[in-house]
Amino acid sequence: MTWVEAIVLGIVQGLTEFLPVSSSGHLRITSAIFFDRDAGASFTAVTQLGTEAAVLIYFAKDIWRITRTWLVGIRDKSVRSSLDYRMGWYVIVGSIPIGLFGFVFKDQIKTAGRNLWVVATTLIVFAFVLAFAEYWGRQTRTLENFRMKDGVVMGFAQAMALVPGVSRSGGTLTAGLLLNLTREAAARYSFLLAIPAVVMSGVFSLGDVFEPSAPGTSVPTVAQTIVATVIAFGIGYAAIAWLLRYVAHHTLYVFVLYRVALGTLVLALLLTGTIDAT
Repeated sequence: MTWVEAIVLGIVQGLTEFLPVSSSGHLRITSAIFFDRDAGASFTAVTQLGTEAAVLIYFAKDIWRITRTWLVGIRDKSVRSSLDYRMGWYVIVGSIPIGLFGFVFKDQIKTAGRNLWVVATTLIVFAFVLAFAEYWGRQTRTLENFRMKDGVVMGFAQAMALVPGVSRSGGTLTAGLLLNLTREAAARYSFLLAIPAVVMSGVFSLGDVFEPSAPGTSVPTVAQTIVATVIAFGIGYAAIAWLLRYVAHHTLYVFVLYRVALGTLVLALLLTGTIDAT
């Protein structure tokens, strides 16, 4: 991996992690178009630690309050009716699906799941699913109305993002809208839900990031991985604040159009032989 490649991919990761456009899909596409190779699933997972660090800092007060209340609630029944205690369980239970699917399909995620035909198709297909959710969802429920079944549904939606092109935030936002949550409520739970999954994925991928997962996969140095992760952190922190403000006042249709346009472009490049799918 070159330094230009590491820096560009760090920027792309930071810009796209929290938008419903698939950061892993963007890293895969960027690598193919501009560098004629794949940075690999492990590199993607590790750089996501940077963006999750941004979540930990941005929501530090919320995370501390939820964690403290959940721990107290284990032995004190009087706090178990509070939203913070319940949210602790919602995040734990909602994280189970992606952990299970990630373990079972870990090999496919690193190989077949990164095929650009798959990435382009999922970008387009799930764009229309997001559009339907935006149109159909009544957006009448806030986090105060959040229930365990909502956490489970959004947890399975997050698990679909193991396939590049689906988008973790896109999947959870879509599920949240279909459950009639407001965009802001769905986004906030999405941020919290991502913490266990992304952190564990990044930690477990540390040992693989410096080994090529397939022929043609670029291999970064330790320094390049650190720089890419730090860049992703800085840009990702700004992206969190922007997205929360944006979804509070705007629809998600702009992301739908973007996904369709990008997916169509990738399909055109594949059909003309400009880029290789694997």
